[in-house]
Amino acid sequence: MRVAMYYNNQDIRIEEVPLPQLRPGEILMKIRASGICGSDVLEWYRIKKAPLVLGHEIAGDVEKVGEGVTRFKKGDRIVAAHHVPCNTCRYCLTGHHTACDTLRSTNFDPGGFAEYVRLPAINVDRGVFLIPEELSYEEATFHEPLGCVLRAQRIAGFSPGQSLLVLGCGVAGLLNIHLARVSGAGKILAVEPVEYRRQAAKNFGADEALEPDEDIKSRMVRINNGRLADVVMVCTGAEKAQLQAMKNIERGGKVLFFAPTAVGVTVPVSINDFFFRNDVTLTTSYGAAPYDSFLSLELLRSAPLKVKEMITHRFPLKETSLGFQIVANGLDSIKVIIEPQG
Repeated sequence: MRVAMYYNNQDIRIEEVPLPQLRPGEILMKIRASGICGSDVLEWYRIKKAPLVLGHEIAGDVEKVGEGVTRFKKGDRIVAAHHVPCNTCRYCLTGHHTACDTLRSTNFDPGGFAEYVRLPAINVDRGVFLIPEELSYEEATFHEPLGCVLRAQRIAGFSPGQSLLVLGCGVAGLLNIHLARVSGAGKILAVEPVEYRRQAAKNFGADEALEPDEDIKSRMVRINNGRLADVVMVCTGAEKAQLQAMKNIERGGKVLFFAPTAVGVTVPVSINDFFFRNDVTLTTSYGAAPYDSFLSLELLRSAPLKVKEMITHRFPLKETSLGFQIVANGLDSIKVIIEPQG
């Protein structure tokens, strides 16, 4: 079968590899659509494991089932989570599924930028879901990033009526904005250096969108009845954004760091000026638990989420390299989809 083998962001080669062989409890999945995630182009992180086949936002069909698989059959339209937790360790039992050792060691074989992937038995057991008939394969690929956003907003305690500041308007930032808006958010302010994405932020629910060098604090206060943001979502690894987040949070608010920074980035925090008496919380969110993946599919099916409008580019597998370059440049794109069967 054909795969897009990643060597670096500028070197992705179409190669032939053997079709994965199934063991009991496993599924061979035919990939129809696979989204390129912003994390896929984090070269400093990915290149350490190269060469490898990336891709974890996948949707497709059951091609074959292994012995003992009864919940799924050939032809079923499915999505799959690449990382799944054990559900029994101390982390899982206290709601910290993405800190689970099992979640950190599970994955597809080989990856979503391929014609087929093998889904291990543990993924089949707790990370494979039927695609609702109302959704296309392309829309279904959003189950993974939307699941991550659902978990982040839950951890941040975001609730209807609260104000939101989103720093960075790639797919994660836009999904945070869009989900918050359809969930009944108060004022939403977006910050993004690329004009194309600032306009997208407004299209998907932000009240205003600023450049990073503008006076964020004054604008937030002006549109939000004299208050700063109840919740700040940092959806970029830019060092400047980490500092801006902590300057624009209301007393009692939460700052959630959704994206990793470059290696070695640290942010000084004054305990007295920032935390003491202000009840501000700093937290993070990584990935999604099985419940989040299930809920994201239900929201995609039933809620007025316009994820299809976030898709700006579609490429066959042979043009995966071009898709990566577009995502890495981050200028006039939002979501890029690879269609391995094309």
